[in-house]
Amino acid sequence: MSEVPDADGDLAQSVHVGRQPIWSAERRLVGYELLFRGGTGVSGSFATSQVIVNAFTEFGLAEIAGDRLCFINMTREFLTDELPLPFGPGQAVLEVLETITVDEELIAGVRRRVDQGYAIALDDFVLGSGHERLMGLADYVKMDVLNTGADELREIAEACRAYPQITLLAEKVETEEHLALAEELGCGLLQGYLLGRPQVLSAQALSPSKFSRIQLMTALLKQDVEIAEIVSLVTQDPALSFRLLRASNSVATGVTNRVSSVHEAVMMLGIGQVRQWVALMALSDVFESTEGPVDAALSRARMCQLVAAELDQPMDAAFTVGLLDRVADLIDVPSDELAGQLPLSREVSAALADQAGGLGTVLRTVRAYESGDLDSIRASGIDPGRLTTTFLAAAGWSTNAIDALYARE
Repeated sequence: MSEVPDADGDLAQSVHVGRQPIWSAERRLVGYELLFRGGTGVSGSFATSQVIVNAFTEFGLAEIAGDRLCFINMTREFLTDELPLPFGPGQAVLEVLETITVDEELIAGVRRRVDQGYAIALDDFVLGSGHERLMGLADYVKMDVLNTGADELREIAEACRAYPQITLLAEKVETEEHLALAEELGCGLLQGYLLGRPQVLSAQALSPSKFSRIQLMTALLKQDVEIAEIVSLVTQDPALSFRLLRASNSVATGVTNRVSSVHEAVMMLGIGQVRQWVALMALSDVFESTEGPVDAALSRARMCQLVAAELDQPMDAAFTVGLLDRVADLIDVPSDELAGQLPLSREVSAALADQAGGLGTVLRTVRAYESGDLDSIRASGIDPGRLTTTFLAAAGWSTNAIDALYARE
């Protein structure tokens, strides 16, 4: 995470990480190159290094790329052990940028990284730059087919043949001619706009602490969750336990007897109400107690639940679909990506990924109402006028729930 002074001198925090797909010669997605953006005002090698450290603290390789390779631009400090790498060697490929001076210290550092199990890529490789001294340690050599002449590229490819462990990667593949040249050169990997443009990910989306709350929320919203599992999950989080007890003892819950344990709260309120309370609290934590995003997520979730009743679909599952779909919107992550990281039922996953199935129809209907798409609403068989009543009911429920959550004792 980069900390950048704003106009008033306060620290504004932001993390932006791009990922560009890398394909095999057979057009199979094998990895991503990660592209770091630290915001304006951050300069210098050490500042860039700090951006990398904090970005991986927030994201994590598994969340960014699944089990695929991650090609990661490295500063000199990371390659020479001046700064520790914030991730293990399993799927990381460390890129030695063409701007880094290759000297004995760097060669020794790269060798240590190789001994630790990290793969090495030589970025924008040019013969005569000094980077050929690293070819015996490299697993990948990246060639810029856009800005390098064909004859020079052929010389590089020929030099790499003396190192059987090296895989050639053609980058900046933007035309069919580039693609043909990469094939001629024997490139096993391909990267460029012709095959896929970078996608920007938000740190807020994948912050481990926030994502863990979404995972907890999802576990508690499972249709087959049992009381013992709810109690176990909630009691693992002291702050959440306290807030649930406070909520269960509040006037808004309608409970007159005070409770003294999470188990008592669950038994008194019932699984359905506790699940929704915990979802509300988890959302509050994800969005740092900001009421606007929480209200938006709860309103959509509740509306999906009410529409599900109209369409004879499971109401609890519809609540989950609506909730996670809106969370995905708010944290700027595609719904299918979010669904892929959570333990969801096949029906819920299908609804989030493709708006498929009965739950997908529920979600499409609610989204259509929010965007004013009357034709799509009518296609669901629900009168648009009746949906207005449903929307108002959902908004009222969300407001009451939030008022109870943020109420002071």
